[in-house]
Amino acid sequence: MKAVIFDLDDTLLHDDLTISDYSVRVFRRLCADGFFIIAASGRAQLSMKPYVDLLACVKAYISCNGAEIWDGETHRLIHQELFPAETAVEIARFAERHHCYAQVYQGDSFFFNQHDIYAERYAAAAKLKGVFVGKLSEFIREPRNKILMMADESTIASMYNEASGLFAGYASVTCSKPYYLEFNPPNATKGKALLRLAPYLGISTEDVIAFGDSLNDLSMLQAAGLAVTVSNGWKEVRPYCDFICLSNNEDGPAHYLNENYLNSEVVL
Repeated sequence: MKAVIFDLDDTLLHDDLTISDYSVRVFRRLCADGFFIIAASGRAQLSMKPYVDLLACVKAYISCNGAEIWDGETHRLIHQELFPAETAVEIARFAERHHCYAQVYQGDSFFFNQHDIYAERYAAAAKLKGVFVGKLSEFIREPRNKILMMADESTIASMYNEASGLFAGYASVTCSKPYYLEFNPPNATKGKALLRLAPYLGISTEDVIAFGDSLNDLSMLQAAGLAVTVSNGWKEVRPYCDFICLSNNEDGPAHYLNENYLNSEVVL
């Protein structure tokens, strides 16, 4: 194996959104041994950057569920996928028909359609600034990389089924949390981003170990040579994985890598 790719929330990050010192040491040691370290998240680029900088060994990182690929050292954009503005507007109208909270991204900010606890929670978790703009269908006038909707779990499950059919061929529809519904350009998935990134790094996807927990990780887990989910991962993901490691709060990915590729040389 030559590379490790991992999701952040609910996979590498603890529930308090931190990375343990132990995990940092494991990934730095893997990097020193020649592994490419790759992060992949539904988060926007500037929301991922603090974690990339903390690890200080990330070769490349994938943001917005595969819509963007960034150099881990220079933070230079390597590849980007965008919705045409008219498609983004239609997706925003879908949220409006369902009276659902929705947001889009630009720079260090996200722009949302209705005052709700979701905006406050997202700002705190992502460390981005929220800006209320009213109807997103009227605000959007340019291509976009992602649209995120939030609601209770039953509403999101129903909307997911509807949106998957309604936007087939026009958007990649997925969920990273039970109360998230995420829309990306059709060629923007973590798996497709990994397929683009592997030749850039000079490796095969068969040489990659992938760690994930939810539906937005599924394409990445399927594209990698070895797929591992955390014990807190979604049941829908487990059939596609080769192994199950400890949970995110137990540093599952780091323990798995330390035990199987570093001979347990990194101590707690």
